[in-house]
Amino acid sequence: MAAPTKRQPCRRLVLLCVLLRTLWEARASQIRYSVPEEREKGYNVGNISKDLGLETRELADRGVRIVSRGRTQLFSLNPQSGSLITAGRIDREELCAQSARCLVHFKVLVEDSVKLYGIEIEVRDINDNAPKFEAENLEVKINELAAPGARYPLPEAIDPDVGVNSLQSYQLTPSHHFSLDVQTRDDGTLNPELVLEHTLDREEEAVHHLVLTASDGGDPRRSSTVRIQVTVLDTNDNAPVFAQPIYRAKVLENVPPGTLLLTVRASDPDEGANGKVAYKFRKINEKQSPIFQLNENTGEIFVAKSLDYEECSFYEMEIQAEDGGGLKGRTKVLIMVEDVNDNRPEVTITSLFSPVREDALQGTVIVLFNAHDQDSGKNGQVFCSIQENLPFKLENSIEDYYRLLTAQILDREKASEYNITVTATDRGMPPLSTEIHITLYVTDINDNPPAFSQASYSIYLPENNLRGTSIFSVTAQDPDNNENARVTYSLVEDTIQGAPLSSYVSINSETGVLYALRSFDYEQFRNLQIQVRASDNGNPPLSSNASLSLFVLDQNDNTPEILYPTLPTDGSTGVELAPRSAEPGYLVTKVVAVDRDSGQNAWLSYHLLKASEAGLFSVGLHTGEVRTARALLDRDAIKQSLVVAVQDHGQPPLSATVTFTVAVAESIPNILADLGSMEIPADSRDSDLTLYLVVAVAAVSCVFLTFVLILLGLKFRRWHSLHLLQAENGGLTGLPTSHFVDVEGVQAFLQTCSQEFSLTADSRKSHIIFPQPNYADMLISQESCEKKETLCHSLDSKFPIEDTPLVPQAPPNTDWRFSQAQRPGTSGSQNGDETGTWPNNQFDTEMLQAMILASASEAADGSSTLGGGAGTMGLSARYGPQFTLQHVPDYRQNVYIPGSNATLTNAPGKRDGKTPAGGNGNKKKSGKKEKK
Repeated sequence: MAAPTKRQPCRRLVLLCVLLRTLWEARASQIRYSVPEEREKGYNVGNISKDLGLETRELADRGVRIVSRGRTQLFSLNPQSGSLITAGRIDREELCAQSARCLVHFKVLVEDSVKLYGIEIEVRDINDNAPKFEAENLEVKINELAAPGARYPLPEAIDPDVGVNSLQSYQLTPSHHFSLDVQTRDDGTLNPELVLEHTLDREEEAVHHLVLTASDGGDPRRSSTVRIQVTVLDTNDNAPVFAQPIYRAKVLENVPPGTLLLTVRASDPDEGANGKVAYKFRKINEKQSPIFQLNENTGEIFVAKSLDYEECSFYEMEIQAEDGGGLKGRTKVLIMVEDVNDNRPEVTITSLFSPVREDALQGTVIVLFNAHDQDSGKNGQVFCSIQENLPFKLENSIEDYYRLLTAQILDREKASEYNITVTATDRGMPPLSTEIHITLYVTDINDNPPAFSQASYSIYLPENNLRGTSIFSVTAQDPDNNENARVTYSLVEDTIQGAPLSSYVSINSETGVLYALRSFDYEQFRNLQIQVRASDNGNPPLSSNASLSLFVLDQNDNTPEILYPTLPTDGSTGVELAPRSAEPGYLVTKVVAVDRDSGQNAWLSYHLLKASEAGLFSVGLHTGEVRTARALLDRDAIKQSLVVAVQDHGQPPLSATVTFTVAVAESIPNILADLGSMEIPADSRDSDLTLYLVVAVAAVSCVFLTFVLILLGLKFRRWHSLHLLQAENGGLTGLPTSHFVDVEGVQAFLQTCSQEFSLTADSRKSHIIFPQPNYADMLISQESCEKKETLCHSLDSKFPIEDTPLVPQAPPNTDWRFSQAQRPGTSGSQNGDETGTWPNNQFDTEMLQAMILASASEAADGSSTLGGGAGTMGLSARYGPQFTLQHVPDYRQNVYIPGSNATLTNAPGKRDGKTPAGGNGNKKKSGKKEKK
């Protein structure tokens, strides 16, 4: 219990210290000065910078200024000396009237710290006013019967000064009949009265002249006089008497002029003129006299002008009643003016900090203003408000000063300026309000990067465009302002096919327009990926990127390129072989063409433009397969010249033609014989060429027969190892002659002999090439292998040993081969529908275009319907192993064989409209057919 007893005095001491400190701070914040009135302008009142604890130079730097409300500024600051000086002449009497102390209050604002200091200045009175009577002459009427000792009130002098400088005494000129008696009232005012000392005798002296002097106590002393004329009257022994010594009235300040305030009444028992009373104002302030009106006969007091409680709330006056005999009576009238809510609040902006940065911290002072109402009581109580949904709040700082603060972080992009309406409303009935409108501008900062309307764009540009062509325009919007919103465009550096992106396209940094710096080729590349950067000019700058995909659109700018048949280098036409026993629909050859373009521009169609024998051959519209339209007759010439045109479906369409010769015979010797027995033209140059051709063919035939004899000898020597094979198939000599007569047989046989023929019947010229031998293909039908699977296995192991030629076998060339996934069947491996429809989308088109490359790969593997050795694409024996896929461009992405609805496989197609016999492409025929 002892501990709490000891702690209580300590708590009281702490509370006392806090209270004393608060009182000291409150006193320290109030600065007091005094100054005499009537000083000239610039009079030094006090050192305000010292009292504020500031240096003289800080007054201007910190925005120190005087803030006053509702009156003319009486004082100002001298920034050079740091002193508070008078702004003009100060009249204490005008400022404070009869108040004992005249205090002037105002505030000093330190703007940078938003602090207010109260200033109190006492204006000291000086004796600058002399006592003054209302009139210079006064007439006093006294009945001759008046008894000595009678008193007559004299006019009072008014001195607006206070203290010793105010009215202090009255003096009357010496007189035998009269004396002066000065009465002091309860409020301290002096009331002079004229006292009759001796009885008057009108017949002796009807008029007496006196002088009344009023003096103040100032230094120097000031005074004024009034001349009094005393007229001796006949007998009038009763003076008017008022019913009340003091009349009081209350009136609202908003009563209209002419309103009756009250009525004073005085009675006089005398009769006649001595009993008739007249009323008039005896003592009233000269500023108040125009406000009221007195009826001399009735004593009614009216409001002559509008009252204003804020200007004066209390009026005091004296009414004098005088009868016809000169006797007077006096009474006092007190009028209280009651306040009504007739003044709207006054709002004065003291400081406005505009514009404000949009990143200003929460609680930043925007506006400092004062709200005041001249009314009193509740009518003068003011509260302020602003409209809702604004990022600001009001805070009452000191007395009737308010601060407008930011309630949240501003965003200029949402609102660049605010029209703030401050409403000041009093608490009167009905309440009155005042609105002020403040426009606050928000300064922009770079807080928003440029933004594209889309994160990515797709641009489609036809190929072969002109250099400098405008290809696209991008626009980025920045919601910031001025430099923070000025956007410049640039390309993000990148490389395309080893070249910088800037060598392909450029961009206008101001407008965002993209230009092509070169002509694009769809066949080189089909799309560009471009990154465009938009940067503003803020500090620091902000940027954003957008992705542009430039797609190059194909145009029909490439003619079809014929891969097969290829023309000899000497300018003659190529030669294809066909047996005379070929049936209708027999596949003579196939025109293979590609187009570097894509889509419809690469859809190819084949047309037979010219033929030596009309109606003998036909060309597949979409496959390019050259087939016999009817059976060959003996009267048909052995040399048939064909011109095939390949045309794409672009706009306009482009085309290419190929001319080749089809040689018709039953066997190779017959072909040679037929070619040799052809009629020689009369031209000597043609005769020479034909002679050379015959000699070349004879030499080739000799070499061929020699090779056959050597081969038969080797076969005979190894008869013991191949007797099973000879028993089943009759040996190599038992092979049907059709394998050597038709295209597959001729190609296989010519490749076995390593001979290449290029014959042109029309020019009578022959071209013979002896390349390296190639024994990669075996002249064994698939049918035999199907009968004897074991035989095929033994043959695979023995044939390379037994058939080893005199010249070493060349190793297989694997450079051109494709993977198994890249080997679908050729377009010509199956009979396509000549009336088939074109693919209806570019994806299917490009997928089918890739099949022609796979066709070449299949032919290289020996599965082509055209036969041929490794690497020949199965096209012709005369193109030999030199025509490998190394020389074929890779058109897998844009090659299309239109018109076929069949599924592409590795199975061999029909050669002449029949079911394929085996995987090596040779046809199955009867024994009789083979003997022929």
